[in-house]
Amino acid sequence: MRKLILLVLWLLPGEVWPQQAEPLIFLEKAHDFGDILEANGSADVEFVFTNNSGRPVKILSVQASCGCTTPGWSKNTVPYGKTGFIKASFDPKGRPGYFNKSLTVISDLDPIPIVLQIKGQVVTSQPPGANDFMVASGNLRLKTKSFNMGTIYINKETTVRQFPVMNAGTVPIRFLTVEKPAHVRVEMPSVLGPQARGVIKVFYDGKMKNQFGFASDNILFTTDDLGAEAKPISLFATLEEFYPLPTAEELLKAPHAILREQSIDLGRSRAGTAIERNVMVINSGKKDLQIKALKGNCSCISADATKRTIHPGDSAQIKIIFNPQRRGGTQQKAIALYSNDPRKPVQLINLQIFIED
Repeated sequence: MRKLILLVLWLLPGEVWPQQAEPLIFLEKAHDFGDILEANGSADVEFVFTNNSGRPVKILSVQASCGCTTPGWSKNTVPYGKTGFIKASFDPKGRPGYFNKSLTVISDLDPIPIVLQIKGQVVTSQPPGANDFMVASGNLRLKTKSFNMGTIYINKETTVRQFPVMNAGTVPIRFLTVEKPAHVRVEMPSVLGPQARGVIKVFYDGKMKNQFGFASDNILFTTDDLGAEAKPISLFATLEEFYPLPTAEELLKAPHAILREQSIDLGRSRAGTAIERNVMVINSGKKDLQIKALKGNCSCISADATKRTIHPGDSAQIKIIFNPQRRGGTQQKAIALYSNDPRKPVQLINLQIFIED
């Protein structure tokens, strides 16, 4: 009987996994502004959260990592089940190029802070100079070797990104044709004159792509740029589902994925020897948990679950296989678990291993 009681207690998520509960549930903890035009002034974002702590909560302070970011927050106490906000106002003036800033949030719930992140690219009102286009493809110049679309949501509308280009030559460049995948649409200049600048617009349909995780595609432009007519470009994106911020009532009924381990040290192994490890995932919610996908950040990792639908109170095993192939030394990899848990639709299982020669 004593063993049975211990088993029941082990299966109770509230008893065994209290560290997994998030008292403040944010819709997002990192916001990408994309391109910000400097001339348009400050860019603002609100990080909205739901108080899931079981008691009223008060935000005590929010500290920005840079004077360029002005924080704001809900000054009044946020009751249980209600929403509050953390606001970030970024001033792009005199800060051209990429930025990545953080906000450190302290509440009366826990001395351990919550860290929020904002990032983006400040674009000046003046056309970029020739020195900004460091990647050469014949006479065509680009800012980067590839086009990165960032995060794409497979259940939202098409995402659009602009990528600047420049003709560094002395004769016009005509864009003749483009080969691209079906889920991508491209708008390109018909002609770029000598020393002229333009943009290539990429429209990415996540619904049509319909996959999770990191995705790589190729775009091939054909031009009349003598000697470098073909211009291949790699296109990258990270795909996931978008979930709106749940209410307290919705959280009580939602599935909840709890990983027994999220940071795993696989120890030491020899090159060419595959290693397997099982990780348990438990559904402590009130609805079926759907495992949408398991994606590794390397071809050396694969993962699958013993079942993709986990009923409330039930669990499944995720089998992870790491094949070092020709790798050596310390390896740090990750598996992304995509599910219908609105709290954390994406969770990472981090792996570390040392491969001996």
